[in-house]
Amino acid sequence: MKINTTLLGLTILILTSCTVIAQQSTNTVKIIGQMENVMWKGQLHGNIKLDTITNKTNLYGLGPVENLAGEILIIDGKSYKSTVANDTTMKVEETYNIKAPFFGYANISKWAEQTLPDSIQTIQQLEQYLDRITKYSPRPFMFKLSGSIEQGTVHIVNLPEGFKVSSPDEAHKGQKNYELKNDQSEIIGFFSTEHKAIFTHHDTYLHMHLITTDRQKMGHLDEVLFMKGSMKLYLPAE
Repeated sequence: MKINTTLLGLTILILTSCTVIAQQSTNTVKIIGQMENVMWKGQLHGNIKLDTITNKTNLYGLGPVENLAGEILIIDGKSYKSTVANDTTMKVEETYNIKAPFFGYANISKWAEQTLPDSIQTIQQLEQYLDRITKYSPRPFMFKLSGSIEQGTVHIVNLPEGFKVSSPDEAHKGQKNYELKNDQSEIIGFFSTEHKAIFTHHDTYLHMHLITTDRQKMGHLDEVLFMKGSMKLYLPAE
């Protein structure tokens, strides 16, 4: 009887451990390519074709289109590409037929929801808040936000065809900025203190892409003012 009890206990322990490991593995962010290789070395070619990602269930990801010809966002298994139409409008389409020079993605099936405090309204405040509340959580991680923004700015990279890049300024040639106001939005973000110039710019721990709930606007989030009381923050459930 004692042996059976011991075996039962070991079985439960093993199953619990396997569940935890599987959850951690699922939430793990995979990063392909590096931002600095694009910005400084002009490596604009695609290092990953999105339709080769085999597990698209609960998939989230972000990055630029190869040759810096647009922005990519995957949200809950659906992949969107945004490209510049003109100075005031963009084109957003749902497709996995895209390549990216650098890209980060993760399969996240369970999220822990919280209301974003009213004191957190800007990207800088969000960065400090995430750094504070995730000190003892696995990093890097992806997160999401949903709700209304008072105003914001997104950009879409739009490098002229055939243009050579050897600096960040050159990489931004042709880039278009788009202003947002009172838009219901979803944001997918990446947080890390160890990936500057790899997957975040050199002066931030964050890389975020925003898409409006009507799926008409999407781009790399540069500035935002969150509407107080409306934003929900979702972190991967451990």
